[in-house]
Amino acid sequence: MPNGARRARPSRRERDAATTARRAVPYRRRPPTGRPADGTLGPRLREAVVVPRPLRVAAAYGWRLLVVGAAVYVVFMALGRFHLVTLAVFLGLVLTALLEPLTDLLDRWLPRAAAVTAGLLLGIVLVLGVLSLIGANVADEWPGLRQVFAGGVTRIERWLEGPPFHLQHGSLAHFQEWVSHFVSTNRANLINTAVSGVSRLAEVLTVGVLALFCSIFFLHSGGRMWRWFGGQLPERGRGTVRTAGTAAWTTFTGYTRGIVLIAATNAVLVGCALFLLGVPLVLPLAVLEFFAAFVPLIGSPVALAVAAVVALAAKGPVVALAVVLLIIVIGQLEGHVLHPLVMSRAVSLHPVVVALAVVCGGVTAGVLGAVVAVPLVSVVWSVYGALRR
Repeated sequence: MPNGARRARPSRRERDAATTARRAVPYRRRPPTGRPADGTLGPRLREAVVVPRPLRVAAAYGWRLLVVGAAVYVVFMALGRFHLVTLAVFLGLVLTALLEPLTDLLDRWLPRAAAVTAGLLLGIVLVLGVLSLIGANVADEWPGLRQVFAGGVTRIERWLEGPPFHLQHGSLAHFQEWVSHFVSTNRANLINTAVSGVSRLAEVLTVGVLALFCSIFFLHSGGRMWRWFGGQLPERGRGTVRTAGTAAWTTFTGYTRGIVLIAATNAVLVGCALFLLGVPLVLPLAVLEFFAAFVPLIGSPVALAVAAVVALAAKGPVVALAVVLLIIVIGQLEGHVLHPLVMSRAVSLHPVVVALAVVCGGVTAGVLGAVVAVPLVSVVWSVYGALRR
């Protein structure tokens, strides 16, 4: 073509003919991933043919579960390493969940700082008042209880000597001698245990002060602290974290307030029943039932078993049998009425899951693990449900 000559533009008929020619060429499919152009099987396809698909899926899930399990183990190891700080933060969250409604109510008429101070002071006064009532009750009943329990031990021994146990006469006396001998032999170890108990008391006081300190700031500016934490995250993940945090806090507060309500109801019912039966130490046993109810399925029967022993020593086997029947009634009421009525909105866990969580928590971290296990599982399950939706 000469320089400067313009190229002729193809006509519409020529363009249509070229399009028809291109469509007439057959489409050549690309070979699948991993298959070479010569038709032989690549290494990835050969592996897929040799290894069955169920085994490959199980292996894929297996190594991912191992990684997740290792990460969870490391997290719990770190929390166990700083268990006092972890316990203090957990107790601070519990105090925040319990005092938040009262603080929000006082916030209508008082500044936020004054409302937080007033709520905490009311809570401290309530706890100290209950403890002082327990001490006064035990001090008033103790002189008469010594005589009652002394006669109760004799009645228990005579009852065990009869049918159906036929215990040999003097077995309890031999047991008392064995206990005295054990105490005198292991006096040094018991003293060391008592001394270590002083350090435990210092740890308890430290945890209590730190929990109170955390709860003050959680009540005063917990919302701002959470918004600041969300602001440090990447923007694409803030919505997910906000959803998970809202679900977790809603479930935790619902569980905490619900378990306190259930524990208070159990304590009132047990206290009234023991008072009507004439069992001594009504107030301490009711308070024991209150704290034991924080361990679901296990705590209440253990506390009422202690009450049954006291009733057996003070009032005899008939009243003790009535307390045992009370254990059954309280268990049925808690499992079929109180938990579904109070906990249905906050926690929806099967009783088998609750029992497994309590046992695993108790094996891992003792009584504290049994208390923390159920709210932890509930929070994790609610977060998973919120993120799945």
